[in-house]
Amino acid sequence: MKSIFTLTAALILGLGIALGGYLGGQGLVKSRLGDRSVSVKGLSEREVKADLALWALRFVATGNELAETQAQVKANATAVTNFLKSHGFSDDEIELQAPQVTDRLAQAYSSGPVESRFIIAQQIVLRSTDVDKVAAANKDTSELVEQGVVLSNEYGPVRPSYLFTGIAALKPEMIEEATKRAREAAETFAADSGSSLGGIRRAWQGQFEILPRDNTPGTQETEQVAKTVRVVSTIEYLLVD
Repeated sequence: MKSIFTLTAALILGLGIALGGYLGGQGLVKSRLGDRSVSVKGLSEREVKADLALWALRFVATGNELAETQAQVKANATAVTNFLKSHGFSDDEIELQAPQVTDRLAQAYSSGPVESRFIIAQQIVLRSTDVDKVAAANKDTSELVEQGVVLSNEYGPVRPSYLFTGIAALKPEMIEEATKRAREAAETFAADSGSSLGGIRRAWQGQFEILPRDNTPGTQETEQVAKTVRVVSTIEYLLVD
């Protein structure tokens, strides 16, 4: 009698577990079916032109006599300033920065013979919104070499940096376009899967990127006047039957 009771209890328990598992599984499937979604990306790009150029022209003079070294730096500064003015730039666009003077004999940790006691470095920074004129002047820097001015590349290439500052005005239109293209992709996916597109579940707006228009090896974005502005929006849409 006891064994029959035990067997019956075991059957009831097993049936309960199986039924509970079935119902739980059905609930999980329904939940997943009711929460189906698709994640898509929308791209927007614009070709733009740089609207600001920055050009740091750095020159260095060395010597054992301070006055002579200073005179050499001053002559270089005059040559660079005249070069820029000859290409149509005004005084407001040209900034002569303070010189940096190094006395190598005064350095506490110097050792060995010193060939040139004084090192004087100075730079002129050109800031102009006429990027075409800056690009033209950059091609003529050999004129400075002919005058004995050697530009220093100690802190990087001696080339102008071309910047685009108008990205704020492009953002609303580009975000709208990226969102529209994402929705078009989602609608195509929904139609192919026999579903309809529901509302937005989640959305991520990517960072705006400024890239070189011509992506040649080793080319930096700031070296090109022509650029590409890009943004990618990622949107997750719900799918409904």
